[in-house]
Amino acid sequence: MRVAVGEVFDVAVDLRRNSPTFGQWAGTMLSAENKRLPWVPEGFAHGFLVLSESSDFLYKTTNYYVPEHERCVVWNDPAVNIRWPLTGKPMLAAKDIAGKHLQDAEVFG
Repeated sequence: MRVAVGEVFDVAVDLRRNSPTFGQWAGTMLSAENKRLPWVPEGFAHGFLVLSESSDFLYKTTNYYVPEHERCVVWNDPAVNIRWPLTGKPMLAAKDIAGKHLQDAEVFG
């Protein structure tokens, strides 16, 4: 994935139950200027916070998007403790509002 316009804070959370890094997250700034191209492997949740007025975010995926297979961990789960670069509450999509805490989320074996 990459950001073609604007800037985002991009996060991946390990949802592989048997992984030594289960529940841990990594985050990085992506922008049109820095041209970073991170890869998020299967078994990880992925989310981002748009930091600019708007952004164009481009993905390459390993398979076609199937909405009924999507999972969501709530953005502010204290068990994951993502340090989002924001003050106040973000504007969320309905699916993000319905996210589950890590302890209740469907994870990978």
